[in-house]
Amino acid sequence: MNRTFMDRTHGHRDALIRRRDFLKAAAGTAAAAAMPGCAGVLYSDGGWRSEAAILRASYDESSLLGAIEAGLDLIEPPDVSGKRVLLKVNLVDLPRDNRPIVTDPAAILAAAEAFRRRGAAEVIVADGPALQRDAWEIVEAVGLARMLDEQNLTFVDLSTADLAAVPNAGGLMGDLRTLYYARPVLEADVVVSMPKMKTHHWAGVSLAMKNHFGMLSGLAHGWPRNQFHVRNLHHAVVDFMHTLQADYAIIDGVVGLEGDGPVRGTGIEAGVLVMGSNLPAVDATAARIMGVRPEAVDYLRMAAGVFGPIGEANITQLGEPIAAVRKPFRLMPHQWSLAG
Repeated sequence: MNRTFMDRTHGHRDALIRRRDFLKAAAGTAAAAAMPGCAGVLYSDGGWRSEAAILRASYDESSLLGAIEAGLDLIEPPDVSGKRVLLKVNLVDLPRDNRPIVTDPAAILAAAEAFRRRGAAEVIVADGPALQRDAWEIVEAVGLARMLDEQNLTFVDLSTADLAAVPNAGGLMGDLRTLYYARPVLEADVVVSMPKMKTHHWAGVSLAMKNHFGMLSGLAHGWPRNQFHVRNLHHAVVDFMHTLQADYAIIDGVVGLEGDGPVRGTGIEAGVLVMGSNLPAVDATAARIMGVRPEAVDYLRMAAGVFGPIGEANITQLGEPIAAVRKPFRLMPHQWSLAG
């Protein structure tokens, strides 16, 4: 392993302490704030300021590559020169009735090329799909296998890869003190979260932070990692953020998924990529494009002030303004309180 686990946590010890102190101090108000449909949702960005970039794009090869390179110029990723870069994509399940449920292969290849042009020594494409036990079946079904072969790119199934036990640094999931991560994630120098822009029937939205689920071992935690859903899906996302964060995010919103996501919804053309190095800021920006109030999504509200900002005033918007690309996604009836 070329990097230790603590190296990959990016020095978030202070954030962990602040998070635990915050939970104790806010115990009286958090329960009310977390109730679905609650009119007032409380959060604080804690002085954090960050950036998020919105780029218009289509699935045309030159459009995607140009948009990703422009986004990397606006918000630089960690130095990838001579490094191993892992693109954590979102494959989730086999294609369903042409619904856009996976990160588009063209976006994956464009990102790989962009990081190669920045000097990456190796680019690995990886995911541990939630529903399909054999990730390679998805890779073949969506046409990604052939494209990876043509570009000499490696795919790794994170659900079945060698694993490593990592202490749960968040502690919100009670007695679940150990998480089992796929070893390729720990061994990568730079991890890039590349989700599809989707609604989610339980989480509200499925974006860069939620994409961390696929970093964990299916062999250890099962399919579709139901123990995290049963305990508390929002707590799981925050625990994963405390334990191991991606270094950068590129959200594929060229065509997203609305309605009963993450697999039963319908396609919606948003025509954008959302990019940046601070995941809460990137996710909050994507949520606003989707017509969702970030502060109404439990895990985003819990991340605010701990890992980054979600307030629009604390996020410098680069590229396109939100108002110019906003495309409200259809929500399930029980989620209408998220709209804004």
